[in-house]
Amino acid sequence: MKFLPKSCEDCLSEFSTALDDLRTFIKRAKNGNLTEAQSRELIINFEVTHELALKVLTAYFKKEEKGPFTGSRDLTVEAFHADLIDDGKSWLDMIIDRIQYNPIYAIDTQGKFLDNIQKKYLRLLDRFENTMEKKMEA
Repeated sequence: MKFLPKSCEDCLSEFSTALDDLRTFIKRAKNGNLTEAQSRELIINFEVTHELALKVLTAYFKKEEKGPFTGSRDLTVEAFHADLIDDGKSWLDMIIDRIQYNPIYAIDTQGKFLDNIQKKYLRLLDRFENTMEKKMEA
């Protein structure tokens, strides 16, 4: 069965829904200490939100007839050059944090990752949502 590719607007809508969920998780985290399960849920929700942001970028560039890109780093660099994101280094840090955080390995990066999600990455994703909404309206 073939599926029609999602439009940039559909991808943005899914991203916005996931971002709302992430905001809810972060509000809970600010109200007190998270259990291990809640910490994992917040990280999983962040990863889903970030993946959906990348899907928005992919759909946008496809619409603009740019790409394909070899990975999230190339896509992020192109998004920075196209003024879709305003802090390319922090977006690349986001990718690196996701790579480094892997609960299978003994390296404990969860605390730093959770802190970055709450203090840096949510703000970046919020600004990205605002930028893309303005692009869709134009």
